Amino acid sequence: MAIANNLVQIREAKGLSQREVAKQIGVANTSYFAWERGKTKPKKENLLKLSDVFGVPYEILVKDEETDLLSAFHQLTEQRKENVMRYTQNQLSEQTQKESEKIVKLFPYKVYEKLSAGTGFSYMDDGSYDTVYFDAELSYDFASWVYGDSMEPVYADGSVALIKDTTFDYDGAIYAIDWEGQTYIKKVYREEGGLRLVSINDKYQDKFAPFDEEPRIVGKIIGNFFPIDA
Repeated sequence: MAIANNLVQIREAKGLSQREVAKQIGVANTSYFAWERGKTKPKKENLLKLSDVFGVPYEILVKDEETDLLSAFHQLTEQRKENVMRYTQNQLSEQTQKESEKIVKLFPYKVYEKLSAGTGFSYMDDGSYDTVYFDAELSYDFASWVYGDSMEPVYADGSVALIKDTTFDYDGAIYAIDWEGQTYIKKVYREEGGLRLVSINDKYQDKFAPFDEEPRIVGKIIGNFFPIDA
């Protein structure tokens, strides 16, 4: 199987397809497929052609690292063989431990609709949601997608905003605001006659929501994150 594995690795590294290689060395596709599957072995003349096509020495194509390692191992004294086995077992144990450490516990979050960090986005409380995951368990009342870039770089487009169900607390806090059928994520300031909605991104102008248009605080934004693929 050494030659078969070598052919696959070298061909893929060169960015060639099986059919391209077969055509260049003048053999049937089925013959080359069989070589890579280890069903048959190419003759030396074809190995030399493959060497030219791949641009690698003939010796590389036929090299069998496992055989070389076993040959070297059998030439060692018994004490050195024990040393090699001990070292190998330690390496395998460390590798297994590191692979297990990569396993990260993920926590699910139900994410509803979208909060606009821009021009506004309809807020439809229809109960539909996406389930996403993050590697920390955070306290919140509900979560929503952030849409737009007016609150960047803090609240980026495509991130998940965590919302605490609360009324207005203080000027300058960041809230989800429902106003005229649209929901925004903005810094909010209470002024005479209404609420001023301010973006973090300077390219966006402030918005003013008069009290007679009944702007409603959906909740305070208490954090955000980008989901982690589960």
